[in-house]
Amino acid sequence: MKEEYDFENMTGHKNPYASKLKQQISIKVETDIVEYFQNSSKEIGIPYQKLINLYLRDCIISNRKPILTWVNT
Repeated sequence: MKEEYDFENMTGHKNPYASKLKQQISIKVETDIVEYFQNSSKEIGIPYQKLINLYLRDCIISNRKPILTWVNT
């Protein structure tokens, strides 16, 4: 390891995979769903967005499909 590094002349490279790691989206979610994840995240100690992401990841790993029932009104 060098004793000194010259950071002034250093050229940086962006991570080519950074944009593929996460994608920002905007969705409308019912208030009670957001509150559920916010409350759960406080108990667990992680941000609620991360908790939602972990839950969705678990759905993918488990190949979990939603159970939908349609009601005619």
